[in-house]
Amino acid sequence: MEHILAAIEASSIAQYLRVSRWGYAALNTAHVLSIAVLVGAILPLNLRLLGLWRSEPRAALARIIVPVAATALALAIVTGALLFSVRATEYAPLSVFRLKLVLIALGSLGALELHRAYGLTFAGASESRAAFHAAVSTVCWLGALICGRLIAFVME
Repeated sequence: MEHILAAIEASSIAQYLRVSRWGYAALNTAHVLSIAVLVGAILPLNLRLLGLWRSEPRAALARIIVPVAATALALAIVTGALLFSVRATEYAPLSVFRLKLVLIALGSLGALELHRAYGLTFAGASESRAAFHAAVSTVCWLGALICGRLIAFVME
C-alpha cells in the first residue's frame, strides 16, 4: 500500500500542486466551495424530509436540489482526490481521514439507493422512509464535513 501512496505523491499533478501556490490554493478553494454547495443543498432537503416546511412539495425541492448536490459531490470527489495526492502517505493512515471516506461512501450510497428505489423526487417513498434516510444522510454529511476539518488538527 505504501508503494501505491508514494506513487500517487510522485505523480506529475501532485508534484505540480506541491510547488504551485496558486494551483493548490485554487484547488483547495474549489474543494471547499463544492463541499459548501453539497452540504448547503443536502441540509434543506433533509430538513424537508424530516418534516420541516411540509407545505413545500418535496418533489419540487428535490428536482432543484438533487442535481446541484450531485454535481457538487462529483466536484468535491475530484478536488479531494487531487488534494489527497499531495500528501497521500500522511493522510491515508489517519483514522479521521478514513472515517471521512466511510461517511462519504455511506452518504453517497444511501442517496443512490433512495433514488434507485424512488426516483429523483422520492415518489412513493413513505414519510418515515424519507425521514430515516434524511437523518442518516445528515449524520453522514455533517460527520464527513467535521472529519475533513479535523484532519488539519490531527496532522503532526
